[in-house]
Amino acid sequence: MKHILIDTSLGRVRLAATEMGLAGLWFEGQKHSPDTTGWQYDPDHPVLREATQQLLAYFSDQRRSFDLPLDLSRGTPFQQAVWNALLTIPRGTTVSYGHLSQTIGKPAATRAVGATVGRNPISVIVPCHRVLGADGSLTGFASGLARKHALLVLEGALAWQRPLPLEGELLIC
Repeated sequence: MKHILIDTSLGRVRLAATEMGLAGLWFEGQKHSPDTTGWQYDPDHPVLREATQQLLAYFSDQRRSFDLPLDLSRGTPFQQAVWNALLTIPRGTTVSYGHLSQTIGKPAATRAVGATVGRNPISVIVPCHRVLGADGSLTGFASGLARKHALLVLEGALAWQRPLPLEGELLIC
């Protein structure tokens, strides 16, 4: 696995890629971060370079979607179905975990879907932040609810709200 670290407006991010495409995007310190032992740091990897450019443009609201080859092959068939369903949620919209369960044809698997969303290996690009609780509440996000909130505000899904401060930042009103 090839990887790089980049600094973004939402914090430091590790990107990882295989020969097939982008395989990971994790914010520093988030839950379920991979063990990078044996990975090779490669800032010249073409997928990692392109992912960096697209991600930075996205965070500065200069890009509305991503166009990258993805490698989700490390997931089970169920996980891949959930992660692929996440890719169909348009920017600026949100769905519930229950809706996502129905989308993949497993309406009774809401909890399993929620657990799989929480283990999404390509955060932001596979937009797990667009999934909310049944009551519309911000629930679960491996890199923190403040980041989830900030992403949804950036995308216009919570346009009426301002971003929550990241850990260690002051909220100035």
